[in-house]
Amino acid sequence: MGIAVFSYGLAAVAFAFLALTARGRDGPPGVPGLAVPAAASFLWAGILALHALLRAGQELAGLAELGRNLVWVWFLWRNLRALRAKTDRTDNLAFLGRGLGGLAILAFGSHAIALFFPASQLSYWVGAVFPALFAVAGMVLVEQFYRNSSIHERWTIKHLCLALGGIFVFDFYLYSEAMLFAAISQDGWIARGAVNALLVPLLWISLRRRANTDMKLAISHRMAFHSAALMGAGLYLMLMAAAGYYIRYAGGEWGAVLQTVFLFGAALVLLLAIFSGNVRAKLRVYLAKHFFRYRYDYREEWLHFTSMLTEGEPDARVYDRTLQAMARLVDSPAAALWLKHENGTYRRAAQWNFSELEGHLEAGHAFSAFLESRQWVLDLKDCKEQPDLLEETQFPAWLLACDKAWLVIPLLWHDRLSGFVVLAKSMSQPGMDWEINDLLKTASRQAAAHLAQAQAAEALTVARQFESFNRAAAFVVHDIKNLVAQLSLLLANAEKHKHKPEFQEDMLATIESSVARMNRMLLKLKDETSASDKSSVDLGEILHEVMQSKSAYSLKPNLQIEAAGMRVKADREKLVRVVGHLVQNAIEATPYTGNVGVKLNREDGWAVMTVEDSGTGMDADFIRERLFRPFASTKGSGMGIGAYECKEYVQELNGNIQVVSKPGRGTLFTVRLPLITEPTP
Repeated sequence: MGIAVFSYGLAAVAFAFLALTARGRDGPPGVPGLAVPAAASFLWAGILALHALLRAGQELAGLAELGRNLVWVWFLWRNLRALRAKTDRTDNLAFLGRGLGGLAILAFGSHAIALFFPASQLSYWVGAVFPALFAVAGMVLVEQFYRNSSIHERWTIKHLCLALGGIFVFDFYLYSEAMLFAAISQDGWIARGAVNALLVPLLWISLRRRANTDMKLAISHRMAFHSAALMGAGLYLMLMAAAGYYIRYAGGEWGAVLQTVFLFGAALVLLLAIFSGNVRAKLRVYLAKHFFRYRYDYREEWLHFTSMLTEGEPDARVYDRTLQAMARLVDSPAAALWLKHENGTYRRAAQWNFSELEGHLEAGHAFSAFLESRQWVLDLKDCKEQPDLLEETQFPAWLLACDKAWLVIPLLWHDRLSGFVVLAKSMSQPGMDWEINDLLKTASRQAAAHLAQAQAAEALTVARQFESFNRAAAFVVHDIKNLVAQLSLLLANAEKHKHKPEFQEDMLATIESSVARMNRMLLKLKDETSASDKSSVDLGEILHEVMQSKSAYSLKPNLQIEAAGMRVKADREKLVRVVGHLVQNAIEATPYTGNVGVKLNREDGWAVMTVEDSGTGMDADFIRERLFRPFASTKGSGMGIGAYECKEYVQELNGNIQVVSKPGRGTLFTVRLPLITEPTP
């Protein structure tokens, strides 16, 4: 037993050094509180060394074994919860926590009972079963602890996981052998202390490390699968060994034979499961979906995917950004986008590093109907090798002929196919699996919604441009109608007065003014959607210009300016058009024997302009319900757009317009505009 004393004494010294080193030191992220389990391991190794030296104290050694296992399991459990709490995923640990708690209670209770009844059957559970169960629990926690840590934290904790994994693997080997042969291997028990001492340097390295380095270490899903499968197989063998022991104990004279047959059958079942491809495939998918951490950090992937879709100016290269975002999810170097047109055909709308792939689908093509009904992400390699997947659907020849093409991803908007994306072969992914399929299907839904929103915004922009153009055109047509009426009147008077020099001068001035106004309207027509350039204008000059343009009429309006030099901030051409419309309406609504008067005055900080006529007038209902509405007019040849334009522009200048009228008694329009105190140069 001298070797055992030396072995466990060496372990006690090593763990004592670790506990002293860890005391008062904040370990790296993910490794807090290492001093407590190190101290527990020191006590455990010291008690076992005394037990080997004195050859007594078996019960105390059992309690030390239990305490050391509980502390290490508590240490791993606490750190695992801390890691999962960072991503708000602690709910999935409830079942594991209840299982560990139940195991601890059973183990502690069994040890307590075994102290008073040392000859009972509980000694087998205390001496072999519970330590083996703690070893399995420790291996599971080590695997979960490593797998749930981030890439940067793994460099810090990898030596810790290797050390604790080695401790629990050795314990599992030692106690599973004890369960099979009903006795602990003395050589293994003696070597256990030295093995633990050899693993202490790894714990010390993990304690010293910090996570501020760029070194990265990642464990593959294949390795995780094999480790989980190995643990599952070990747990299966342990349970079978316990069942075999029970059969031998309760089987009487047939017990040994039944135990042998049972263990052989259990091993045969395990081998059949291991060598069955179907079982392994189902197990791999099941473990990957329900136990393994996913290949992707979905929070980061989705934030980056959404950022790529929405970055840049609105509607700028939206197709290219969508292709690049989809391709980046699977490290594809090229992508192309097909969108549905109004005639039902699917044509390439954009490409990213995929200029060689070009073609289209006619309206009602069977392939587009297949994508819409099945909503599958198609792997072109599988489609070529297994034609039955397409259910006799005609595959586009131009797509099959491209060796570079890899995946076809349908874009579905309200379960209708709005287009599809073709990705080139990935630089890192060897093929499709359920996770890539689910990721791309979900991403395609968001991409389809983003593209639909972009197309709707583009269509709305075009519609608004046409609306603005049509609105401006309506105003221009209205003004042209007034100019035509003015020129027509001029021609009508030409037969009688064309030989008079005064009339000829007025005619030339009127024609010149009309041509200038029409040219200005045509130039402004294309820029009507933009904000007008406002400047300081003199209202007196505006009224004189309007009066000059109406000089050809038989009924000439009277102008009275009671306050000169008043200026407002407005677009000169628009304001001339507004005032001209009010005067024109007054002239047209008044017989040639009547009167039309225009007056300009000042009230505090306002310019007040009135246009009064003695014409037919309007009733109150028309003024209230129709006067300022577009396309409503009392004149048979009128367009009903002038009054609407007047009110809109006066309000745009922060002014107001009022109307007083009675049928047969004429109409009074009053326009108030805010004055500017100093002329703008």
